[in-house]
Amino acid sequence: MTAPFTPFLGERIALVGLGKAGLPAARRLAGWGAEVSCWDDKPEGRAAAAEAGLAVEDPSAGPFRWDALLLSPGIPHRLPRAHPAAVAAEAAGRPVLCDVDYLYRAVRAAGSAARFVGITGTNGKSTTTALLHHLLRQAGWEAEAGGNLGPAALSLNVLGMDGIYTLEMSSYMLERVRSVRFNQGVMLNLSPDHLDRHGDMTGYLAAKAQVFARQTHEDLAVLGMDDGWSRGLRDGLAARLCPISGDRAQPGGIWAEGSLLRDDGGAILDLSEAPSLPGSHNAQNAAAATACAFDLGLTRAQVADGLRSYPGLPHRQERVGAWRGVAFVNDSKGTNADSTARALASYPRVVWIAGGTAKEGGIESLAPFFPRIAEALLIGRDAPVLAATLAAHGVRHRVVGTLDAAVPEAAAAAAAGAAPVVLLSPACASWDQFTGFEARGERFRALVAELAQAEGRAA
Repeated sequence: MTAPFTPFLGERIALVGLGKAGLPAARRLAGWGAEVSCWDDKPEGRAAAAEAGLAVEDPSAGPFRWDALLLSPGIPHRLPRAHPAAVAAEAAGRPVLCDVDYLYRAVRAAGSAARFVGITGTNGKSTTTALLHHLLRQAGWEAEAGGNLGPAALSLNVLGMDGIYTLEMSSYMLERVRSVRFNQGVMLNLSPDHLDRHGDMTGYLAAKAQVFARQTHEDLAVLGMDDGWSRGLRDGLAARLCPISGDRAQPGGIWAEGSLLRDDGGAILDLSEAPSLPGSHNAQNAAAATACAFDLGLTRAQVADGLRSYPGLPHRQERVGAWRGVAFVNDSKGTNADSTARALASYPRVVWIAGGTAKEGGIESLAPFFPRIAEALLIGRDAPVLAATLAAHGVRHRVVGTLDAAVPEAAAAAAAGAAPVVLLSPACASWDQFTGFEARGERFRALVAELAQAEGRAA
C-alpha cells in the first residue's frame, strides 16, 4: 500500500478568504496533512467550510497559534488597511503567505524537479501565461497553468520530473512569496497600478520584482525593454538575462521587427500568421513566451506552430461577433489606461466603449490614441471623469450609463460609417456594475449576440 502524501504533516495553517481559490486550497492542504483552520468574513463562506468538514475559527480572535497565515490575494495584509488576521499573524511573528509557496513545497517534497515559470507585469501576463501553456501542450509536454489566471495554484496537479508549471503572478501574490524559485521569471512591463495596495510606485516595483527572487545563474530572467521601470531591473538580476521587445531590436534576446518575431538566429515567425496576437504589445507577449519555450527545450518549429494556432484569451481583444459589417471586440480585461492603450493601438478607427471605476491618473495618458476614436460611449461610476478628459481633447463622446445602453448605440454609430470596429476596452475596473471583468465581457458578448438575433427576427 502506498503511504499517503502528507508534506505538511504537523503544520498549522490559518486560511482566510474562502472564495473560488480559498476553499479548494483548504481542502488540499488538509489532505496533505496540515491542521487547517478556515475563516471568511462572509457567513456563507464559513458555512461552506463547515459543510466541507473543515475547522472554522477566526484567527484574529485571540492569540495567533498557527505557523502561517494563508490570506486570499485580494485581502490586504498591510495597505490600504490590514485585515485583522494579518495584524494578528504579524504581531505573532508569523508569515503571511501565498498559495504558490505551498504548491512549490509540495512538488519538491514529492521528489519532482518540475520547473516553475512565473509571469508578471502590469499588462499582458494573462495572454503570455496562456500562450506559453499552449506552446507546451501543443508540443506534447506535461504542463499545468494557473495562479492569478484560471485554476488557483493549489488546484493544480503535482507533476512529474519533466512537468512545467506556468503561473500568472499578480503583485498581490508576489508580495507574499517566500520559498518559490522560478526557473523562468518573466517581467513584461511596468506602469503605475494598485498603488493603494502597495503605497507608491516603489512598493509596487518591489512586489513585482519578487518574480526574480531566489533565482541563480541556472535560471532565466525574461525582461521587457519597452518601459523604463522594467529596464531598470536588469542590473539587479542573478539569473541569465533574455531581453524582449515588441518593436525594437534586442541583441541576445527576442524581439519584433514590424510583424516579424526574431532572435539573433533570424526569423521565428511572421506574426501576421498568428491572428490572435495583434499589435506590438502582443509581439512582446509572444517574445516572452518564446524565450521561455526555447529555454525549456522547445524547437523553433514547435514554437512557430504553437504561435500560429494560439486561439487567444477570453476578454482580451477577443472578437465576439459582427453586425452589418462592424466587428465587435471584447477587451474587458483592459482595466487600466495602459492596457487600453494597447487595444486602441491595434485599430485605426473605433467606436470606443469605456468606463467603470477609474484608476489613478484616469485616461489622460491615452491622449495619443484619441484621434483613433470616432466616438466614445461612456458607462459606469466614473463616466463623468472620463467625459471631462475627452471634452478637453475635443473627442466626440456620450455618457450613456450602462453597457446595455452603450452596445446598441455604439453599433448604430459604427454601422452608419463612424468606424469598422466597436471596441469594449474600459480602462477602468468593473466593480461598480459587475462582479468582475469576466462578467462585464460576457454581458458584452450577449448584447452583441442579441443584435444579430434581432436582425434575424426582423428579416
